Amino acid sequence: MPKSSLNSYNIIFKKFDQLSVYELYDLLQLRTEVFIVEQNCVFQDLDDKDHKAHHFLIYKGKKLVAYSRIFPEKIKYNEASIGRVIICKELRSTGLGKILMEKSIESLFAVYGEQTIRIGAQCYAVPFYEKFGFKTDGNIYLEDHIEHVEMIKKVE
Repeated sequence: MPKSSLNSYNIIFKKFDQLSVYELYDLLQLRTEVFIVEQNCVFQDLDDKDHKAHHFLIYKGKKLVAYSRIFPEKIKYNEASIGRVIICKELRSTGLGKILMEKSIESLFAVYGEQTIRIGAQCYAVPFYEKFGFKTDGNIYLEDHIEHVEMIKKVE
């Protein structure tokens, strides 16, 4: 599959109360598809934090193919954070994840200012996040029966 470029995608970045009902449906559907069905993990995805986040959506045509949510400090962690990072299954390994993370970090800095970012990463994804300057920070822990570790990206 060819490497991704921004030319073939529509990027949307909105606060929760700016999302259309269709965009909200799309992001909840993608999160359910990946985090609950694909990863065979029954957990409460609706964690009462979506309304405190900015939502980063990437569409290809009418299909939501990538998503993340972005928080200011003091919501998920003491630091600002990015979470629920998802690429639809058929577009993984195309470079879309790199675009999603780069644009998520840029958007976080644009809205909240340049600052330290903390994430909770699934352990298999640590090498991916390291490419963006994140470093592990703490011990491995189980979240919904999946190994995670906190990672931090400090502003230089």
